[in-house]
Amino acid sequence: MSQQRTEHESWGPYPLILAGAVVGVLVILLVNPRWGGFVLGAAIMVGAALRFAGYGGQLALRSKRNDVITLSVFGFVLVLTSLLLYNNELKALILSLFAP
Repeated sequence: MSQQRTEHESWGPYPLILAGAVVGVLVILLVNPRWGGFVLGAAIMVGAALRFAGYGGQLALRSKRNDVITLSVFGFVLVLTSLLLYNNELKALILSLFAP
């Protein structure tokens, strides 16, 4: 019984994040790329939150700090990009911040 417990713990929240990523890709393909990107970014940010909370499993690739930072930044950029996908006014505002 203890061997099954360690096998289960070694996966951690990985199946949950994988299911969220699959749902996000399906939403991109079948419904709307904007909402699918949002779902995919949210799933990655949930993975960052779970890694920060101490759940490692298959999500633990590097140190905890590096994993949380990498997943958080990537998830945030994906969510932001999906929100900007069809919003020309917000795109213009953000691009004006980088204009000389």
